This record gives sequence, C-alpha cells and structure tokens, in this order.
Amino acid sequence: MTPLLSVRGLVKRYGALLVTDSVDLDIPKGEIHAVIGPNGAGKTTLINQIHGEVRSDAGTVMLEGRDVTPLPVHQRAQAGLGRSYQITSVLPEFSVLENVLLAVQAVRGHNFHFWRAVTGTPALVEEADRFLALVGLLPVRRRTAGLLAYGQQRQLELAMTLAIEPKVLLLDEPMAGLGPTETQEMTRVLQGLHARYAMLLVEHDMQAVFTLADRLSVLVYGKVVFCGKPDEVRESAVVREAYLGDEVIPA
Repeated sequence: MTPLLSVRGLVKRYGALLVTDSVDLDIPKGEIHAVIGPNGAGKTTLINQIHGEVRSDAGTVMLEGRDVTPLPVHQRAQAGLGRSYQITSVLPEFSVLENVLLAVQAVRGHNFHFWRAVTGTPALVEEADRFLALVGLLPVRRRTAGLLAYGQQRQLELAMTLAIEPKVLLLDEPMAGLGPTETQEMTRVLQGLHARYAMLLVEHDMQAVFTLADRLSVLVYGKVVFCGKPDEVRESAVVREAYLGDEVIPA
C-alpha cells in the first residue's frame, strides 16, 4: 500500500549522543504502527521529530507525498499530523463540549471572543459532538472537564486532536497513567478509530500495543532493528534480546 506517512533517514544528535539513527517508517492509511523499544531508545524524540517539535539533523518526513520536513508544528498540523501527549492538556474549568468546541474553532477560524454565540451555533456543536461520539464521551458532554476521571480526560484530549481533522495520529503513550479498566476503554476507542486514521503509536503497555498494532518497529539506541507484524515481533530473537530485563513481550 502507498504510505500516507513516510519517514526516511531521520537523525537527531545532541552533541555526541545519537538519539535517532537513520530511522525509516512507512504507514499506510488505516494502519496502526507501533514503535516500541527499551527505555531511552529514542521513541518520544522520534515522535517529536515527525511532529516538528524537534528539528532533525537529517532525513525527511513526507505526508501524502508532500515533503513537510521544513514546516513548523502548526503547519504540519494543518497538513494533517495530529499529536497527543503523555500529559493531558484539557481546560479543566470548561465543559467537555466547550473543550472540543475550542479545538473546532481553532481549525475553522471562528472568533474566540464570542463564546456564547459559538455554543449556540448548531453547526459547530454538531461537529464537536461528532468527535465526542468517536471517543465515547457524548453522554458526558455537559460535564466539567476537570471532574472527569483521568481516563476520560485522555479520551477528551483525543477528541480535541481529532477536531483538527488529522490524516495521521501521533499517539505518545495514550495509556500513560491509566488503570486496567481505563486502558481497556482507551484500547477500545482506538480500535474504533482504526479504519478512519493512520496511527503511529508509542506505548509502554505491551498488552495494549500487541492488541492494537498491525505492524511494529523496534527501536534500540535510536535505530530500527526489526519491523514486522505482531507475531513476527514476538518470535524475533533480536527483539527479545533488546527487551531482556525491560518490558515483557506478551505471548
């Protein structure tokens, strides 16, 4: 399949430290591609390079055949790269609906100074509700965001990311800080988005990774040492050696 996101030769150095070492990735539409590796392997740096928060020393990032490497973060977002973070960034004093409406406004260019008029604009509310439905939060749309359970706040942040209409979702540890039940719910939400979006997933919860991923790339000291389907990764001696004494690869 033609890749929606294509990464070639990404390199990042901090002095003598080589954090990412000529990383190549191809992600077609509708694929969940996980990047796994031991602590310190360079996974978050790689996500930051793709999103533009960290400038690469070499390499290219192509989105739908367009070279977005020179673009800053906001222009990469406009081009279709959506990013979630390890720490939630919702506005706790606003309602669930208002949080997503802010994201919708930012993308659609509506005026932020007339909040009451916007909440009364049916087209915008309908659009915000569509994203809330995708992440399972429509029943709590009027609830104050700060009163949500932590897992629901992560789902809300995901809805806000979807509001920018991304082509590719860059998910940096979406299960971070979640309990077992919340992890199961987030896994279910991401499975529901599977057909709609390409996803690059960085996650330490190996059970969630192997449940979600179509393919995995294994990063060790900044270099991809193996790429394959979940069963191939489980059976790889290279992968097991890389994870010796670290996370456990699920059977």
